[in-house]
Amino acid sequence: MKQVNYLGFLSLLSLIAVLGWKSENSGLFGFLGFLYFIRYFRVIPDELFLLNVQRAATVAFMLGMISLVPSMFLCSAAWNTSSAIPAAFAMSFVVSAFSFTFSLVGMEWKEQRGAGE
Repeated sequence: MKQVNYLGFLSLLSLIAVLGWKSENSGLFGFLGFLYFIRYFRVIPDELFLLNVQRAATVAFMLGMISLVPSMFLCSAAWNTSSAIPAAFAMSFVVSAFSFTFSLVGMEWKEQRGAGE
């Protein structure tokens, strides 16, 4: 029986871009970046992979929480309060998504380089 790698389901977030196309909200096209995670449906999750995902998620969570307060101040200086709060949360989400993706890719790249030696 083949195990399902649940990380691949993050690629379903790219369907939000369809809403951007239908509503002509170009800001939602950034969700197409989640199509990258479709590749994980073919990865068999072993212990090291799960540990790398846990490490990457921890980094992403911490950076997302740490970036929320500075982004709140930056956005409130740039816009009025009603626009600043959603923008700050969006920026924090983007920081979390990028840091998760790049740290996971970095750990996989390091693992592949170490396996070839």
